[in-house]
Amino acid sequence: MPAGSSQEHGPLRSFDATCDRAFDRLRGLPTLQHLFYGASALADHSALWLALGALQVARRRPAAGTSTSGSGVPGRRWAPLARLAAGLAVESALVNGAIKSAVGRRRPPGGPSPLYLRTPRTSSFPSGHASAAACAFVLLSEGDRAWPAYLALAGAVAASRVYVGLHHTSDVLAGLAIGAALGVVLRRLAPLDDPRAPHPPGLPPRAGRPAPESSPPARR
Repeated sequence: MPAGSSQEHGPLRSFDATCDRAFDRLRGLPTLQHLFYGASALADHSALWLALGALQVARRRPAAGTSTSGSGVPGRRWAPLARLAAGLAVESALVNGAIKSAVGRRRPPGGPSPLYLRTPRTSSFPSGHASAAACAFVLLSEGDRAWPAYLALAGAVAASRVYVGLHHTSDVLAGLAIGAALGVVLRRLAPLDDPRAPHPPGLPPRAGRPAPESSPPARR
């Protein structure tokens, strides 16, 4: 939606304005300022997600009878981090390159910022922070019981972009949808090994995940 298009003056603009007024009630609160400005800064260039991916690899314990790489195949332990890095690279090229270049939406009018934060010069639509957060959540959560923490972090990063005034709410929602869809595709194309590992509700199981065995009938 190029700046100044009719869409900017229709329901979309009204929706964004309503959401921004809701965020106005939260702006200026010291705790939320540090939370949201910190979340936005840490997620710059996907640094937060890559750090979490490295931590995830460090937490994985090699299965019994396998090599120290975490599986019978050398380097397989690093596969989740490699997939995450590749996925975020694709996400950045798609969102920050192709889509933003085609759309060219202006960012919200800037005001005085209470804390320093890098201000991108790219299009406001869609939010690259939000798309990276959603993509990273879908990929990191596969086989990891810490997925609620990843979900909370992704939500905080996405909300922070509206809070700090660098994106409209519609930018963030579009970024979340794009990133989540890309993450699901990558999980289908490059599933991890263990089909028994847990995964968050609502996300597709890995390819080859066995169906649960039915219980034998009780003896009468």
